[in-house]
Amino acid sequence: MLAPSIGGGLQQTTNYKVVVPFYVYAAISFLVATVLLLCHTDIVELHYFQPYTLAITHIMALGWATMIILGASHQLLPVLVEGKLDSNLLAYLTFAATAIGIPFLVIGFYIFHVGWVLQTGAVLINIGVVFYLLNVFESSFKSKQRNVHTWYILTAALWLFSTTFLGLLLVFNFTHHLLAKDSLAYLSIHAHLGIAGWFLLLVIGVGSRLIPMFLISKYNNNQLLWWIYGLVNMGLVSFLLFKVLDFPAVYFYGSIAIAFSGIVLFGIHCIKAYRVRIRKNVDEQMKTSLLSVLQMLLPFVALIATLLILPAEKYPRMALLYGFCIFFGWLTAIILGMTFKTLPFIVWNKVYHKKAHAGKTPAPKELFSEKIYRAMLHCYLSGFVLFALGIILFNTVVLKLGAAALVAAAALYVLNIGKIILHQPKKL
Repeated sequence: MLAPSIGGGLQQTTNYKVVVPFYVYAAISFLVATVLLLCHTDIVELHYFQPYTLAITHIMALGWATMIILGASHQLLPVLVEGKLDSNLLAYLTFAATAIGIPFLVIGFYIFHVGWVLQTGAVLINIGVVFYLLNVFESSFKSKQRNVHTWYILTAALWLFSTTFLGLLLVFNFTHHLLAKDSLAYLSIHAHLGIAGWFLLLVIGVGSRLIPMFLISKYNNNQLLWWIYGLVNMGLVSFLLFKVLDFPAVYFYGSIAIAFSGIVLFGIHCIKAYRVRIRKNVDEQMKTSLLSVLQMLLPFVALIATLLILPAEKYPRMALLYGFCIFFGWLTAIILGMTFKTLPFIVWNKVYHKKAHAGKTPAPKELFSEKIYRAMLHCYLSGFVLFALGIILFNTVVLKLGAAALVAAAALYVLNIGKIILHQPKKL
């Protein structure tokens, strides 16, 4: 299959059979996570390290965000590395191992079975990540060109493995005491390896390529992207060092400031691409993706408030708000936007690439319902705002309303995904 490259040429991409299962799995995970959130809004009253919170967090982090990013990156990797995916088999194995492992992990947390259930999930997820890591490295180093976007995805893949491997150690530490301290002591390191190393780095690396491409903007600034790459990694590494060496919390402000600078520069990159765009009419999907760039700032606000004003030990809801802004805010917003820019094209290629010259075919955006998309977006935005307010105000009714709106958004997302995947050409 062929996808348009930024330069206007054609770029070999990945078979849809490799990619689509990740999207389907992620959509179902999103719906399951929101239903669990609706059923357990009382988690706001409890410490963040408890079974239901851990289960919902890992569905969002692994089943929703990671699975759809894995699927999209298998599709986009050839564009980013200017080559081709090295192995479809490794991609299938990545899906199989992670798809089986995630339910074990989530159920293990939900019932808090710290034995074989949780351990099986952690092992399978790590196996899947190793397959993905091998595929990314083989694809990248077989490519003739390794641009800045290639280094983003390579480094993000390494941080992903670091995240899941530490997670594996933490799971086994529950019963075998492999680490010097209990698992809770390392939770912050595990979380930020994934948030900053995997999600943030990969979203910036991919977004800095896709946002100008979908806006039809010729803006490109590799020097700025290298600065962003350095700042995000420097912020993460310094945080890890300060945490491991048990430095006072005041040192974390420096790490936050460094990473925050990288995010601000990424925002500037997106603004400049937007200003010189050729496509003047920006569709709803791109508006959602650009909104997610603004939402990247919200977790920093919650984090700074937690460190400066409301310590997480005394105000555990602030830590919950921080995680909610990341998984249900920033990451979900960019996924909702980019799904309907990438998946319709993938399915369109499957159905019409051999018929494109034989007659009139629908545009990729016609494969899903704009009306359903707008309804989903309204439900999502209202749900996100209401649930965040519910956490801050500690109001059960507001929490339930917010969670219900998020369930509706997830259901509409699944409906539109099904409409795309089940699309059949009209008989003439």
